[in-house]
Amino acid sequence: MRLYLASRSPRRRELLHQIGIEFDTLIGAIAVDETPQAGEAPAAYVERVSRAKAAQGIALIQERRLVAHPVLAADTTLEMDGEIIGKPRDGAEASRILQRLSGRSHRVLTGVAVATAQRSDYVLSLSEVRFRVLDAEEIRRYVLSGEPMDKAGAYGIQGRAGLFVAHINGSYSGIMGLPLCETGEILKGFGFRF
Repeated sequence: MRLYLASRSPRRRELLHQIGIEFDTLIGAIAVDETPQAGEAPAAYVERVSRAKAAQGIALIQERRLVAHPVLAADTTLEMDGEIIGKPRDGAEASRILQRLSGRSHRVLTGVAVATAQRSDYVLSLSEVRFRVLDAEEIRRYVLSGEPMDKAGAYGIQGRAGLFVAHINGSYSGIMGLPLCETGEILKGFGFRF
């Protein structure tokens, strides 16, 4: 079986390859407003965005008259002190986010939606990550590497920021952006076999 991936994330592509899923990538026309709504809880936010990306993927398949396969979409965000921490706009914001995460724990929420024209299923992966204390020079060098940009919470656990992580409780692949256990379970419901 095949699916469509409604994501530009190279990490999500890598993780799908890891579990042997054949897929085509839907990019370009998938553009969801990822601005958190006033008072929106982090779990509600990732569900709304994930489901919206999957729905856009289905609409795109129908519009382009592509072969019908399920669409997988995902969204990852961080939550600290009840606040959604998204992707940094620039290096200065990335530095502020990393200073805030230094020496503290935060939650990483990844929502996964799988949809067809007839149905849509959703699952949430929730992980807790604790950073060791980071000094200003480490943060500066990390931001200069460019790695924090376009990543929720200004870091990628699979990259250099792995040096910052003192403890994880949850799904490593979920923190990367696609929780494999949960993704496999939801895909089984659409007929995928592993």
